[in-house]
Amino acid sequence: MGRELHHTLGSSLRRIRQDRGLSQEQLAHSIGYHRTFVGAVERGERNLTLSTVTELADRLGVGWRELLCGTGEPGADPAEGAESGAERG
Repeated sequence: MGRELHHTLGSSLRRIRQDRGLSQEQLAHSIGYHRTFVGAVERGERNLTLSTVTELADRLGVGWRELLCGTGEPGADPAEGAESGAERG
């Protein structure tokens, strides 16, 4: 399951980056990483920390959920619309 998540995140990152008209180098430079790092993430070869996922999402103007799941509204607040335990009961 872990590798599947890496590939989903990588595919989402590539799609969103290209939609924004950014090169791997431009995205990498904007977050302080090397272009090869972004390429490795897009190929599903890197295991990212939550901080890095959040940093990428913020830079691209999307919620972390869109990167991890490949879904969501661009810029949507991932906590918005979440049900509390009391509401599920």
